[in-house]
Amino acid sequence: MTKTQSDQLSQELLKLCKTLAETGGKKALAGRLAGLSQVETKSTSTDMVTEFDRATEKYIVDEIRRLRPTDSIVGEEGASVVGTSGVTWCIDPIDGTTNFLYALPGWSVSIGVSDENGPLVGVVYIPALDEMFHAIRNQGAYLNNKQIFCNNTSDLSKALVCTGFSYLPENRTIQSQRVAKFIHQVRDIRRFGAASIDICFVACGRLDAYFEENLYQWDIAAAELIAIESGARSGNFSGGSSTPKEFMVTCPAMFDKLSNLVIASSSKD
Repeated sequence: MTKTQSDQLSQELLKLCKTLAETGGKKALAGRLAGLSQVETKSTSTDMVTEFDRATEKYIVDEIRRLRPTDSIVGEEGASVVGTSGVTWCIDPIDGTTNFLYALPGWSVSIGVSDENGPLVGVVYIPALDEMFHAIRNQGAYLNNKQIFCNNTSDLSKALVCTGFSYLPENRTIQSQRVAKFIHQVRDIRRFGAASIDICFVACGRLDAYFEENLYQWDIAAAELIAIESGARSGNFSGGSSTPKEFMVTCPAMFDKLSNLVIASSSKD
C-alpha cells in the first residue's frame, strides 16, 4: 500500500468512526433521557449493562459489517468477528455505563481501529457534552477538529491526577489505600468513571495524569492513540509497554515521577 493509499484509508476510517460514534451516541443519549427499561449486571453486582450498551454495539457492528465486511471486530458486549483485511475495530459502545445509568455526563462511545502496525485511528465521542476526540497515527490529536496538546507539567505537587477503581470491593480497598498514601504529594485526585474520557482529558490538558489497572482493550484502544498524538506518554506503572492490566498516561516530564510514586505506594508497608 502506498502512502497515498494509506492516508486515504485512514481518512475513510476516521470518517466512518466519527459517524458511527456520533450516531450511536446520540441515539443512546436520547434513549437514556427517555428512560431505562433493561438494566442487568455482568461481572459483579455493580458492573452494569443496559439495553443501550447492546443496541449501540449492534448498530456499530452492523454498519461496519455492511460497509467493511472483511474487517475484524471486537466489542465489549460480545462482538467477535474474524476478518481478512488486516484491519481490526475495537468498540466500547458505552464506556462509563454507571455514569450512563445515573444520567451523569461522563460516558462515551469509543472506537479504535488498528492495522498490522498498531493503532491507526481513534475516536472518543462524549454525547452529553457533544465532544468528539479523534486521532490518526502520526497526524496529531483533535477535539472537535481543533488540535489539542497535553500539559507540560513536571512538578508532581502541582499535578491533577485521575484514577479509577475496580468493580470488585476487595480491589477497591487496596486501590484506595494506595491513593491515600500519596494524595498529599499531588495537587489532587479525580475519579470520573470512564477510562476513555480520562485518557482524552489528559490529551487535552484537563488532567495531568491518569492511571488504572485491570482495564480491557476496548477501554484504551482509541484513547491511548489520542493521548500519544497529543504528546503524552503512556506505559505500565513501571514505564514498560502499556497493557489493559496496568495503564498510565501523563505529561511526558511527569511519567517517571508518578511511576515511582505509584509503585512505592503499592507496597503493603
